[in-house]
Amino acid sequence: MDDLKKLQLIFQTLSDYNRLGIIRFICERESSVGEIVKATKLSQPLVSHHLRVLKENGILETKRNGPFIFYYIRDKRILDAINLFQELFKNSDIKDRTSSKFCSGWIISNHNNKTKEDRQ
Repeated sequence: MDDLKKLQLIFQTLSDYNRLGIIRFICERESSVGEIVKATKLSQPLVSHHLRVLKENGILETKRNGPFIFYYIRDKRILDAINLFQELFKNSDIKDRTSSKFCSGWIISNHNNKTKEDRQ
């Protein structure tokens, strides 16, 4: 996989509001799914989905302690990168034009169109 494709996947992974919230919670200390559910007020299946995506794309890692699995940031430099983007765009005039905080209709329709094109 080329570098641009990897970068695209990382930005797609980080583009989700809930995933960023999970990263922000985990950045201080490793956490179990239950702790993340409680802190984020998201459902357990949704948290598990986002954790899987974050782990598959190299953002998080896990370790087992008895019956519990704890998640932690694989490379803390990702936090520096996120903070850099926050600083770069802190005073920008970017507006939230989405109808919900998960993703805009434009992104959904383009994703669905792309999926259809990929199947052909």
